[in-house]
Amino acid sequence: MRIPVPAWWARRSLRLRLTAAAALMITAALVGASLLLGVWLRMSLIGGLDQTAFDKAQVIAANIETGRLPHTLPASSKGVTAVQVIDARHIVRSSSANLAGKPALFAFPPATSSSAPQAHSVHGLPLTGDDTWRAVGIAAGPDRDPMTVYVAVPTEAVEHNLAMLTGALAIGVPLAATVLTGVVWLLTGRALRPVEALRSQAAEITVSDLGRRLDVPPADDALGRLARTLNDLLARLDASTQRQREFVADAAHELRSPLSSLHTQLEVAVRHPGSADWSTRGPALIEESERLSRLVDDLVRLARLDARPRLRKRPVDLDEIVFHEVFRVRLSTSLLVDQHAVSAARVYGDGEALARVVRNLLDNAIRYAVDRIVVSLGVRDGTATLVVADDGPGIPEADRRRVFERFTRLDGARARDTGGSGLGLAIAHEVITAHNGHIHIEDHHPGARIVVRIPATDL
Repeated sequence: MRIPVPAWWARRSLRLRLTAAAALMITAALVGASLLLGVWLRMSLIGGLDQTAFDKAQVIAANIETGRLPHTLPASSKGVTAVQVIDARHIVRSSSANLAGKPALFAFPPATSSSAPQAHSVHGLPLTGDDTWRAVGIAAGPDRDPMTVYVAVPTEAVEHNLAMLTGALAIGVPLAATVLTGVVWLLTGRALRPVEALRSQAAEITVSDLGRRLDVPPADDALGRLARTLNDLLARLDASTQRQREFVADAAHELRSPLSSLHTQLEVAVRHPGSADWSTRGPALIEESERLSRLVDDLVRLARLDARPRLRKRPVDLDEIVFHEVFRVRLSTSLLVDQHAVSAARVYGDGEALARVVRNLLDNAIRYAVDRIVVSLGVRDGTATLVVADDGPGIPEADRRRVFERFTRLDGARARDTGGSGLGLAIAHEVITAHNGHIHIEDHHPGARIVVRIPATDL
């Protein structure tokens, strides 16, 4: 689940946010470690007191077993151990000097285990005020005269030491957290310095200077991968911008020729109206205007394809599109267009765009064919294959990829005077690629075969 981040916090700098997060984690870790240290140290010290009392009680119990039980037991070196030996009638049989004359002060039963202390916390012993003591009791004496040895040691020293530790941690933890936060602030700034350098370099790159690249850090880390990714992005932008500039230059060059021809012929006709033979000039002007119209139409289609529009895909009968386009070209050419090899094929695509592809392929074949054009269509292994072949001069193998580039014309028979704009095959390539298909050129002996493959759907 994503935790929502307040807008005011999201506007803070990355360095500040990283440092604040680190400070929070450092503080939590230090506080947690301090609490664990305090709990562990208290348990350790209290356990030591319990063991001391237990050992003392065992020594006294051993003396009782040997019949050596003085009325007043010797005090410890510090004189703070409280001892009472109480019999079954709850009468004090012996005690330490600091409890001499005192009644029985302990009432809990003796420990059932002789190997580990089972201590109890007691309060109110008439020795040092209302302090807390740790007391143990073990059974001693013969069965006919059972007794219980109680030994208690004060926890005052433990509490004092823990209080000193708590005070030291109360000062040391905030100080350590502050120092470590400052270190994180410095290290974060140092770590983000290369990012700032990359940002500064990227800010200096303009559209007219896309050939520049960012300095890649030597380490193969996230920052190095970011720099390489940005350089790859700049390279793609540079290539895309260069293609756009070449496209604009080529389009301007292509438009200049028909416009200049139209302008010249119209200017002559206007300046010399008496000598203008419109029956002769009219068809030439119409031809130039049609060529200009086709070129503008192709440029508009390429611009739309570059914009990556959403194709209106649906099941389309590709054979119906082929039959319709073959019928259209037969009305404008005397060449033989053979469509006997066209069979049913359905694809999922944009019918208008696919019709443009078939039209461009047929127009290209008509432009270079000598006598005959053969069109075939079929489905095999889930792929619809469309082939348009002509008996013209063919395309050299070295140029078969280049012809799908924009404004590409080959030397010889495939030149500008044939009427082509150099955009038909480029448009076909873009459309077929958008349909997850493939287009390429093969030999036809003589001529060329343009082969289109598109994923087919069930009929």
